[in-house]
Amino acid sequence: MDQQRDFALTQMRKSVEKLGSSAEGYGDHTLIRFLIARSMEVEKAAKMFVQWQKWRNAMVPNGFISESEIPDELEARKIFLQGLSGDKFPLMIVQTNRHFSAKDQIQFKKFVIYILDKTIASAFKGREVGNEKLIGIIDLQNISYKNIDARGLITGFQFLQSYYPERLAKCYILHMPWFFVSVWKLVSRFLEKATLEKVVIVTNEDETREFVREVGEEVLPEVYGGKAKLVAIQDVELEPLQNGSN
Repeated sequence: MDQQRDFALTQMRKSVEKLGSSAEGYGDHTLIRFLIARSMEVEKAAKMFVQWQKWRNAMVPNGFISESEIPDELEARKIFLQGLSGDKFPLMIVQTNRHFSAKDQIQFKKFVIYILDKTIASAFKGREVGNEKLIGIIDLQNISYKNIDARGLITGFQFLQSYYPERLAKCYILHMPWFFVSVWKLVSRFLEKATLEKVVIVTNEDETREFVREVGEEVLPEVYGGKAKLVAIQDVELEPLQNGSN
């Protein structure tokens, strides 16, 4: 298996060069994520990797999204970053009743990048390995029709699928009201099978207990059955990142 993996990595690096780019400076763990996302098909993985590089250069030319670029989205304080789960995955929570469809779609897309980058970075131990994953919670409690944003939800999942392959460990959806079921069916059409398999809709007490057990009481906020306090993502300070893979 290791020989097959090493061969695929070597071929992928060559394929990336044939596409006019380079995988130099990127560790094996990073490239493996793209290979897994494309069922170990080297040419498809290389194409996905190069598309990611171009997208990243266009959307994040400075290497990161600064908070000054996303003031409207941060103002709502709707995203929370809670530390690491029992499996050492960072936990990110979206409280959708604080969200409204964005008037500025570019700012919203940058906000999604900021959320995903910062959540993943919170798992780094000083240096990015390249295989870090995250757990997401989408909390639909107390939402009304004005909070529904299918386009925004689709954007978030499409970014994960196209530009953050194999970064999602699991996504829990809590408190789904009956009127959101049709919205979720629409959103689901845009999700790949591998992504859908990582989504868990928590609907009863048994599933809630399992959710609390899997995530861990220490990191889960009290409002969700844990022992922690909610921490807005902009209030979380991360240690400076050493040079590593991307």
